[in-house]
Amino acid sequence: MAASDRMVLGPLVGSIDQGTSSSRFLVFNAKTAELLSHHQVEIQQKFPKEGWVEQDPNEILKSVLECVEKTCEKLQQLNIDITNIKAIGVSNQRETTVVWDKTTGEPLYNAIVWLDLRTQSTVDRLLKRIPGNNKSFFKFRTGLPLCTYFSAVKLRWLLDNVEEIRKAVDDGRAMFGTVDSWLIWCLTGGKNGGVHCTDVTNASRTMLFNIHSLDWDPELCQFFDIPMEILPKVRSSSEIYGLMKICPSLKMGALTGVPISGCLGDQSAALVGQMCFQDGQAKNTYGTGCFLLCNTGQKSVFSDHGLLTTIAYKLGRDKPVCYALEGSVAIAGAVVRWLRDNLGILQTSQEIETLAAEAGTSYGCYFVPAFSGLYAPYWEPSARGIICGLTQFTNKNHIAFAALEAVCFQTREILDAMNKDCGIPLNQLQVDGGMTNNKVLMQLQSDILCIPVVKPSMPETTALGAAMAAGAAEGVGVWSLNPGDLTAVTCERFEPQINPEESEYRYARWKKAVMKSMGWETSEAPSNVISIISLRIESTED
Repeated sequence: MAASDRMVLGPLVGSIDQGTSSSRFLVFNAKTAELLSHHQVEIQQKFPKEGWVEQDPNEILKSVLECVEKTCEKLQQLNIDITNIKAIGVSNQRETTVVWDKTTGEPLYNAIVWLDLRTQSTVDRLLKRIPGNNKSFFKFRTGLPLCTYFSAVKLRWLLDNVEEIRKAVDDGRAMFGTVDSWLIWCLTGGKNGGVHCTDVTNASRTMLFNIHSLDWDPELCQFFDIPMEILPKVRSSSEIYGLMKICPSLKMGALTGVPISGCLGDQSAALVGQMCFQDGQAKNTYGTGCFLLCNTGQKSVFSDHGLLTTIAYKLGRDKPVCYALEGSVAIAGAVVRWLRDNLGILQTSQEIETLAAEAGTSYGCYFVPAFSGLYAPYWEPSARGIICGLTQFTNKNHIAFAALEAVCFQTREILDAMNKDCGIPLNQLQVDGGMTNNKVLMQLQSDILCIPVVKPSMPETTALGAAMAAGAAEGVGVWSLNPGDLTAVTCERFEPQINPEESEYRYARWKKAVMKSMGWETSEAPSNVISIISLRIESTED
């Protein structure tokens, strides 16, 4: 590529997309939204105990740095000038909780991932302090029910159970943040002047943030007994937070001084990337979990059907905040990883499409992947995963099909709730995320919803949204958020291919399976029964 060709590209914007399963760095052309290059690194998840899910914050950081370095190398191989990268955005897995020492720059404990269930006893204890044990007591301040999902209860658990964190708080050394805060602090200098901040979308997932005043809520912090001095400063989703500092261990000198100027929780980033800027526009992202967001504009709408009220974005310090209704499903892509890693049914995640296509049906098998309880619309922590309707005819292909169908049924449940809350049913569903590459899944989703499913040709909308926020920030100004200024995005449509009666029949059977998944965790065997079982095992071994 000649130098004149490089100039035609114009300004570029980088996007860090740090998800539950992997980290990525992607670089877009700010004028056309074209993806020029990217690199991805899978992240290890740790399961130290039943229901516990952790990640190493240093591994997260290292994976991001590796992705930045490898992507820059790929761009140079394409003869693209990386000094044209004018801004960097961050999108991240939300609710995942990190506490670190600002003097050493080291994490004080593993990150507790959003899926983690260890805080159920913490939630139960906190509920006893609320009139009527009302999970929704703080809903009109936070938009959220009190449950294991959100950061405040994870942070409370850390303060209660990790002596090193308690001591660091007492000594004034502790910093709390979600993954965006950890990354921005590290990338802007860390212990040498790093910026400790978050944006409104991530703050709104902590249960410590008032979604109306747009600031940390002193009464909520007092309720959870969390010192406000460890919290990051809350900023808009599109402004310059700080500048990239060189990392001596990596060849990243070219990005030194580039502003980090966009920050959005991953689901808000996808909403922006899908350009859902109008009231009533919605998107569904299929990642580790599944998240359906509907833009409700500058009005916060509260659900009567189990959905969350959350901040969609605030694209500039002086720009208005926009809200969304959200349906959150804990397990979507994670069920594919479970079939691969835990059961060995799949060799690769992509193989599920082939197996499901070979079956063409679940043959009456239903899979409820309630590994972390059920999120929207139930918010039922006692649920656990079940596979039911098995016969001697059932094989791994049917289970693979049922796993994909489960993702679609869960989406149907939250879409039904969304339609009831909004009053105007969606006539099509915009989708994105890694799982949308699975054509069997997309066709199943259209069949089960009985409406078209529309997938953009460039599915990296989460990373794109963070890039858009970064490039449009005041002081950067290389990206227009006016949809008319961007190249038209081509889409693939999936139309329903089964009759509505069949869809309703399968959905009703799914709902029956969901009911059977509930209440498992509360049904513990009495100690004398466990003793009898133990004696029988011992006598058999003799």
